[in-house]
Amino acid sequence: MTDNDLLHTSFYIQTVALKSRVLLAPMDGFTDSPFRLICQAFGSSLNTSEFINGIDVENGHPHLKFHTFFSEAERPFSYQIFDDDPQRLLRSAIKLEENKPDLIDVNMGCSAKNVSNRGAGAGLLKNPQKIGQIITLLVNHLQTPVTAKIRLGWDNDSLNFLEVVRILQDSGVSAITVHARTRKQEFSGRSNWNAIAEIKQAAKIPIIGNGDVASLADAAMMIQQTGCDAVMIGRSAIGNPWVFSGQDKKKIPPHELFRVMETHLCSMCELYSPRIGTMMFRKHMARYLSDFLTSPDIRRKIFSTEDPSVLLKIISFLLDINS
Repeated sequence: MTDNDLLHTSFYIQTVALKSRVLLAPMDGFTDSPFRLICQAFGSSLNTSEFINGIDVENGHPHLKFHTFFSEAERPFSYQIFDDDPQRLLRSAIKLEENKPDLIDVNMGCSAKNVSNRGAGAGLLKNPQKIGQIITLLVNHLQTPVTAKIRLGWDNDSLNFLEVVRILQDSGVSAITVHARTRKQEFSGRSNWNAIAEIKQAAKIPIIGNGDVASLADAAMMIQQTGCDAVMIGRSAIGNPWVFSGQDKKKIPPHELFRVMETHLCSMCELYSPRIGTMMFRKHMARYLSDFLTSPDIRRKIFSTEDPSVLLKIISFLLDINS
């Protein structure tokens, strides 16, 4: 079986069918609906929301409508939620389930201090019994399959991933994504693929690997080395949705780069507003155009523009194409 055949076979999370083994990882501030649709067009087979704070769901945060928005074209779709309070997490999940997602994922891996230090995200890894309480509550009260994303532990002195996986599985979770780093590592150092292999050997449910996957070749290698069922690609997809189709971004013609950027920007303007969408697109644009922003003057001009039509003209000129 070739790498392409391996990655493009379907698999299931309960009754939810995923067309391939390569998925876009949820990333706060990036994986909104426009970016998810772009990555889906190139081959990502699961769309997951930016992580959603249970407090925001309960209190009605003004930006919540953007974090929770998804279109029917995005299915299969998963909401990712986080909180340190099991009952509030349950109430939030019940509220989100009204939108009929295909999956609900609990974030137990976020390393951000404002999340993990309050006992949410990766902070839950310090309290495995609470993890069991949360998943049991959700599984018993939701119709939607529940999944979880974890890290290997808080630090190298507390690598409790096998205990956490056992508790998650015993509590009824339908799949587990493993970011193969500790909370202390954040995104530094190398991820530990051997730990993913240990988890896969111990688990009876789908295991999705995550960490240091920058290409389809990396994804196939992770599956071959660890036996995991699928792979999530995160930071390497920002500004490079072609990673899901196996294309080398350096070989993408300028007109194709422009086409994808135009589609992405227009979708963001439609979701948010022309001005806000253009401003929010800048973080993506910096990655799309990483090889073209060669001087302070260029960066100053392109990052100060708030009109999408003007921005597209600047990008067209920068790429030396007739848009």
